Parts: sequence; structure tokens; C-alpha cells
Amino acid sequence: MDASGAVTELYRGHALGLMRLALVMIGDRGTAEDVVQDAFAGLYRRWPRLRDRENALTYVRSAVLNGSRTALRRRRRPFRAVHQPPVWSAESEAMVGEDRREVVEALHRLPARQREALVLRYFCDLSEEEIADAMRVSRGTVKSTTSRALASLGRILEGEK
Repeated sequence: MDASGAVTELYRGHALGLMRLALVMIGDRGTAEDVVQDAFAGLYRRWPRLRDRENALTYVRSAVLNGSRTALRRRRRPFRAVHQPPVWSAESEAMVGEDRREVVEALHRLPARQREALVLRYFCDLSEEEIADAMRVSRGTVKSTTSRALASLGRILEGEK
């Protein structure tokens, strides 16, 4: 399959999930869309030189994480959660929206590596091996980072109550 067809197929299957990843990491829809588009454009440019095309999704996921890191470094304003999930009633919207906002804001108080590990694990539902590939670290690092992140997140959320 040529680069255009392969990247288009990958985009159709995974762009939404990668958008969610970038949105949770960055908190700004426009910037998240830009990061995902840049990642796929980079994959398209690199396609002829890609050694293992079976790992194209891992490449794009890593590019989204790197793009998110860059966007956060360039940000001049503090993180503010803007994404709210669809809900069924005004009451449930208020409860779910507030809980989610608190969790996402607490996530952004964690060090970048811890935040990435939790987002990849619990928002993207990736395995330890997939997280290790995306973050370019060992599985052991993923395990210890996730454990420390959960403990820190718990302390942050308990302090807010």
C-alpha cells in the first residue's frame, strides 16, 4: 500500500482516539487537532523511510505525545479543562462535569511523565507494553511511573476535598 492509502487508513481508524489523547493532555481542542494533524503529516513524510510499518500507530502516538509536550511548553496560560463528555441529564452533567474537571486539572499538576502514563493507561486503555513503546521507556518504568502517579493523584484529589 502506498503512503497516502496507508496513512489515510490509519487516520480513519485512530484519529479520534489520538484526538482524545491530545485533548486530555493539552486541554485545548484547536491545539489538540493541530498536534494530531502534525503527527499524521509527519508519518506521511516519513513513510518511505519507516523501517517497521507495522508500528506506524506507535510512531503516531509518540508524535502526538511529543507534540503535546511541545504545545504545553509553549503555552503562556495555565491549563484549563474544556472538554466535557455527553451526559443524560442536567444533574448528571453537573456531577460528571465537575468530577472530570477536577481529575483532569489534578492530572495537569502531575509531572509530565506521570501524567502521560496515566492518560495512556486510563484514557486510552493501552497495555503496559504499548505505553512503554509510546513513551519510549521500559515496561518497568511504566509500572513504577503509573504507581507513583496514582499515589500522587490521590493525594492531590484528597487535598481538594
